[in-house]
Amino acid sequence: MKYYSLNKQSPDVDFKEATIKGQAPDKGLYFPHTIPVHGKEFFENSWQYSNEEIAFRLIQPYVAGTIPDDALEGIVKETINFRIPLVPVNDDIFSLELFHGPTLAFKDVGARFMSRCLGYFAHERSEKVVVLVATSGDTGGAVAHGFYDVPGVEVVILYPSGKVSSVQEKQLTTLGKNIHALEVTGTFDDCQQMVKQAFVDEELTKKIFLTSANSINVARWLPQQFYYAFAWKQWADKQHPPVISVPSGNFGNICAGLLAYCSGLPVKHFIAACNANAVVPSFLTTGEYQPKKAIATISNAMDVGNPSNFVRILELFHHKLGDLRNVLTGYSISDDETRAVMKEVYQQYKYLPDPHGAVGYLALQRYLQQHAGEKGMFLETAHPVKFYDVVEPVIGETVPVPASIEEQLKLTKQSSLIAPDYTALKDTLLAMYK
Repeated sequence: MKYYSLNKQSPDVDFKEATIKGQAPDKGLYFPHTIPVHGKEFFENSWQYSNEEIAFRLIQPYVAGTIPDDALEGIVKETINFRIPLVPVNDDIFSLELFHGPTLAFKDVGARFMSRCLGYFAHERSEKVVVLVATSGDTGGAVAHGFYDVPGVEVVILYPSGKVSSVQEKQLTTLGKNIHALEVTGTFDDCQQMVKQAFVDEELTKKIFLTSANSINVARWLPQQFYYAFAWKQWADKQHPPVISVPSGNFGNICAGLLAYCSGLPVKHFIAACNANAVVPSFLTTGEYQPKKAIATISNAMDVGNPSNFVRILELFHHKLGDLRNVLTGYSISDDETRAVMKEVYQQYKYLPDPHGAVGYLALQRYLQQHAGEKGMFLETAHPVKFYDVVEPVIGETVPVPASIEEQLKLTKQSSLIAPDYTALKDTLLAMYK
């Protein structure tokens, strides 16, 4: 499989080079030359296959020629060695729980896959690889844990000061060793822009071998198809495919779902469930794409004013807005609505969504109200304990802390404060990796 830059000004590369480079030299995102289409019987008979078999068949065409099948099977097995259950909330709405991994967030899947791919490629190089990543919340913890103690790989994480939850901050700042956190006195968009600028700084990249672990990286983006297929495997009514509501910020997650759909996965419709950062819902309504400065909300991992991955969605649908609208609807949910639906779902159904899942639930509920007879699922992208400071005042109860992170919450934060300025980042990196 070859990958091309969406800016069309860089040479094609294979999966290995796309993973290592992260972003093309012309600043474009990498995109596969062909979308593998799986036979109807594969999805119809998915109940016969293990999750490992499903994931391997989905990802193998994208990786072929760069990682041997036996090694790839091992990578896939380690990536998804935790539960991803589809849980009924009521008769019409189900929750796909993506928080049973080591950092209690959906990004564990992509981060674990990418870290193992990059670790495999690092064995072939004598040069230290520095993973540079911006996070609005969950990416940081998932990347930190995915790459922790991987030989030959260093990780530098930028996150906006005061704009991630306290649990998220602990997960990305307390590991030490090869994991380094930079606390930026700005927004996620500032962090993301600083990272993008670093990758096109020739002076810097000649001295430091940089790669990215954001969802712009194909090795983070592509494996997110896995859990959409696992959800379909668990979906009881195979005659009526589900509507899928995806809490959306940088749009890598929903883009992976749409990619799986284009490969043959049965889905009735997708919903981009956004918070106040409604650039994409506005575009789907008006046809005008107008990035804006990010707005801080209680669903902070979706506080993105210029989502990087949306250009991949446009490419999937050949930049035809009408075709995209047939498959995708967008909703914007306010903080007040998010709090209200968290409380309502918990009281009425004894199910507690986190703020991002609540946005997904309410967007799905609104769509189903307009489309009688349909059923669907929302992606519960993180455990509510990661946002206990938001959730507990809403429900008036303490959210139980899973044993897997109880000890981590006691650890001391280790981070360096820097200005939202590229020069500050460059100077810091050069000092770290002389």
